[in-house]
Amino acid sequence: MGRDELIADAIAVLCEFGVGKEQQNERSAMTLLALLQLKPGDDWQNASAPMLTTRDIMDWIRDWYGVDYKPNTRETIRRFTLHQFIIAKLVEENADRPDRPINSPKWNYRVTADALAALRRRNEQVFEKLIERFLAEHESYQSLAAERKAMPKTPVSLPSGATLQLSPSGQSVLIKAIVEEMLPRFVPHCRIAYIDDTDHQHGTVDADLMDELGISLRARDKAPDVIAWDVARRWLFLIEAASTHGPVDVTRKQELRSLFSDQWEEVVLVSAFPTRKVMRKYLAVLAWETEAWCADAPEHMIHFDGSRFMGPYGE
Repeated sequence: MGRDELIADAIAVLCEFGVGKEQQNERSAMTLLALLQLKPGDDWQNASAPMLTTRDIMDWIRDWYGVDYKPNTRETIRRFTLHQFIIAKLVEENADRPDRPINSPKWNYRVTADALAALRRRNEQVFEKLIERFLAEHESYQSLAAERKAMPKTPVSLPSGATLQLSPSGQSVLIKAIVEEMLPRFVPHCRIAYIDDTDHQHGTVDADLMDELGISLRARDKAPDVIAWDVARRWLFLIEAASTHGPVDVTRKQELRSLFSDQWEEVVLVSAFPTRKVMRKYLAVLAWETEAWCADAPEHMIHFDGSRFMGPYGE
C-alpha cells in the first residue's frame, strides 16, 4: 500500500482496537506505523516492535511520511496519542527499565506483544477474531473513557495560560488552589514544572523545564505534588498538598533533600492545606525552615522559624 492508503488503513485499525475519537487521525496512525516500523509499501506482517523514544517516532514519521513535526509537538504526541495507546494496552513504556526517570531522554515506547501478534495478521481472516480476543483481555480506551466522562474533572489554569484537567477526587481541588491562588500571590512569575495528579496520569507538565533544572525523578520516587520554578528569583518551590496527609515534616524534608540534592540551594518547601483547621492537626510536626499556606486564607503565608521569610536556605 502507498502512503495515504497505509495511513487510512492504520486509522481503521485504531478504530477496531477501540481507541478514542481524538486518536482516530493521521497523527495517531503515523505514530502507530512508526512504532511498528512500517513504511509505505510494507505489509502488516512485516511489523516489528522496537523500543522508540518520542524523537525516534517523530523522525520516522518525517523520513517516511513527509510530516516534519516541530520539537514542541512531542508533548502533543505523548499526551494525546501515546498516553491513550498505553491505557488501551496497545503500547508499553520502558520495557527495558521501568524505573527510568520521567524526564529521561531515553524514555521509550513499544507495541505490546499481544497487539503486535494481532497486527501482524491484519490482512488475514483471523484478524477479526484476534481483535475480539484482545478486547476481551484488554478493555478498550473508548469503554474506559465512557466511564470517565461521567465523572466531573477538575480544571486547573496554569500560569502559561494552558488548562490541565485533573482527576475529580483526592488532592486535585487543593492542587487547583495552589496553582490558581497561592502561586499568583507569592510566586507571580513562576513556571509549573510538575504536577502529581491523584491518578498519577499527568505527571510532568513541562519536561523541558525539568531537564533544564536538572531534575530527574524515577517512577518509584515520591515526587512533591507541585514543583514550580520562580523565574525572577530562581527559587524552586516544592509544594505538598496536605489535605489528609503528607505535609513537610522532618522525614519528608530529608526525603526531598535527597531527591533534590543538586537543587537544594534553590529550594523553598511549602505545605499547603485546605483550611487552617486541617493545618492545626499538623502544627507540631511541620519542619522548621519551611512555609505553610491555607486555601481558606490565600493571602497569607506562614513561616516556621529560620533566618529568613520564604527563601532557599542554601543561599
